[in-house]
Amino acid sequence: MLSKDKDATAPICLGEEVVELIVDPITIQVVKEPLVDDPGDNNGGRLPDVVAETTMLADPAEVVQRKDESYRAMALQVFIPFLVAGLGMVGAGLVLDVVQHWSVFMKVKELMILVPALLGLKGNLEMTLASRLSTQANLGHMDTPKEQWSMIAANLTLIQCQAIVVGFLGSVAALIMEASTTQTFNLDHAFLLCASSLVTASIASFVLGLITAAVIVFSRHCNINPDNVATPIAASLGDITSLALLSWTSTHLYNAIGKQDWLAPLIISGYVLVTPLWVWIAKRNKYTREVLYTGWTPVVIAMMISSSGGFILEGMVAHYEGFAVFQPVINGVGGNLVAVHASRISTSLHRDFQPGMLDDEEGGHSRVCITPGQSFFSKNKHSRTCRVLMAMVIPGHLIFIYTINYIKTGHASMSPLFVVCYLVAAQVQVGILLYIAYIMTHWMWKRRIDPDNSAIPYLTAMGDLLGISLLAMAFGVLYVAGDDDVYIKE
Repeated sequence: MLSKDKDATAPICLGEEVVELIVDPITIQVVKEPLVDDPGDNNGGRLPDVVAETTMLADPAEVVQRKDESYRAMALQVFIPFLVAGLGMVGAGLVLDVVQHWSVFMKVKELMILVPALLGLKGNLEMTLASRLSTQANLGHMDTPKEQWSMIAANLTLIQCQAIVVGFLGSVAALIMEASTTQTFNLDHAFLLCASSLVTASIASFVLGLITAAVIVFSRHCNINPDNVATPIAASLGDITSLALLSWTSTHLYNAIGKQDWLAPLIISGYVLVTPLWVWIAKRNKYTREVLYTGWTPVVIAMMISSSGGFILEGMVAHYEGFAVFQPVINGVGGNLVAVHASRISTSLHRDFQPGMLDDEEGGHSRVCITPGQSFFSKNKHSRTCRVLMAMVIPGHLIFIYTINYIKTGHASMSPLFVVCYLVAAQVQVGILLYIAYIMTHWMWKRRIDPDNSAIPYLTAMGDLLGISLLAMAFGVLYVAGDDDVYIKE
């Protein structure tokens, strides 16, 4: 009888070679040794009993989950969190539309450049955390409370390190971009921007990290694929939380200028002093040690890409009335959908292949680059995911933009031209991102780079830049066409 215990082993004496038979999910290892005539043998010349050494590669429940999900199951699991996340982004857009007129945002122009970088942290950190933990959960590495606590605690300390560093670099990038155009530098504004960025990044990452971890653990208990729900839930409160923290912190620090000038430098010093502690904790854990050393390039480059989008955002917000309210929505929806796609691909690669190994599902040949047609219209599971996610773009955005319009004006009326231009921009953004996601995740895997740690930051940052650029183009087309929903600020 085969044991289901992962550590169950027993020798077999039949020959000199080891024969390994794999019957998914059980590996049977048969060890054969030559039969020796032992005078003291009490078996009466009978052959010794045969016992197999078994190793459980996966829980049978996991094998069931490996079956391809149906369109309906995938759509239901993805759409509800996607809708919740989208409504959270609607709230973020409404908040941004209000706070852009606050004194601190009017006087400290760098804050608007910083907005996409800080909102992008959900892609750089929380969504990456969600993808990383989802993969580990699907591989059975978070099934016991001890494993869960170890994995979650280590990852929370890791994202604190990353949040502090990325928050500081984001503020520096915003200062440089603004100084390059205005040729001015204000030390008080620099301290305010740096302190506000650090507080926002640190607190938002900690709170959202806890929520993300709880969602993944709960999903496992409910037999829901965490790849489908964790990344949208991680983003549902990300934008509005980050915007609220940035607005509140920057306002208090702005009011403290000339009265409590020591406050911002004190906050910055406190974060500088506590960072080595987070590094030490993350370094001691095997789950985060490698990411601590190798995970910086994606988040830093992604922050720079998002900051470039922030530079465009600053100009568009100053130019077009109503632009700010749609920016978190179009960026967030694209980032959510591509994060789900990348997370699912990454889990599939971890489950089916060794790092560096990659076989085409049909021909057995290595394959990284595919055509857009193959990406969206072939029969493999990743193309099916693309079709499901693309089908959510139009209905999701219709719900979000009409909700925004209803809350802002008290009635739901938008010109057909505005709706068409906006939906075309959103559809193009998501299509490009999903296509890039397939190529990027497979390219990274082929080069032994873990997509869980690297792909989502790049993809969500590109989503921010694409979303802002396409939205700016849509507003430009609408202005040229004389649409009443778009007008230039005086």
